[in-house]
Amino acid sequence: MLEQIPRLSPNVTAIKAIGTVTKADYQEVVEPILDQARHENRRIRLLYQFGPEFDRFTGGGVWEDVRIGLSALRLLDACAIVTDVEWIRQSVDITRFMVPFPVRVFENSQLDAAAAWLESLPRSDNLSHRLLADRGVLVVEPKGPLRAQDFDELALMVDPWIEAHGKLDGLVVHAREFPGWENLGSFLRHLRFVRDHHRHIERVAVAAAADSKFADLAAPIADHFIHAEYRHFEHGDIDDAIAWAAGERSPS
Repeated sequence: MLEQIPRLSPNVTAIKAIGTVTKADYQEVVEPILDQARHENRRIRLLYQFGPEFDRFTGGGVWEDVRIGLSALRLLDACAIVTDVEWIRQSVDITRFMVPFPVRVFENSQLDAAAAWLESLPRSDNLSHRLLADRGVLVVEPKGPLRAQDFDELALMVDPWIEAHGKLDGLVVHAREFPGWENLGSFLRHLRFVRDHHRHIERVAVAAAADSKFADLAAPIADHFIHAEYRHFEHGDIDDAIAWAAGERSPS
């Protein structure tokens, strides 16, 4: 079975495996946690403990662990695995480099240390974003090198809107300079975000200083949004950019 560990740490979601873990355990315990995170457009810092009470997975439990794990990649901000079971420790060591968030393995005696590590991780403010629901416009403001997780957070916000409304009226990028990407994985995740969303965005506005390198690069970047109309605005003209992206008026 699976059960949540209560009151371990304020910002950590903790679950514990006990006895035999089945497919139904994931459906009854883990899926509601993920569904709530999706509904609230937030990411999870997950602690998953396999203590002395853990015995085994059923075949269905193993498959459900993999299936839910893959579907939850964009929802996880970090993950701590707490166990003394050697095959689980080795499996995590092999796979942790393949996921776009930090993962660490702790011994069962380090349960509190695992929760403290999750709490200590910095929260990125490299990409602030807000969805203006009354205007159908997403405003993003990059402030530091972009991470793969930043695009996952954008998708968490945008995908339900597009599913409900069919499109975004506009996207506004507000930045004096484009800060680049944290690493190659972040760049590739950016490309995937563009691929998955460009046909659902009507207009793209970039509000940046006219003499910035970002302004020079913006038009070629906007070409990736092959369905969208593109306009440049001065950095201070963010209100005009939003109004144009919403289809309320032409640029002055």
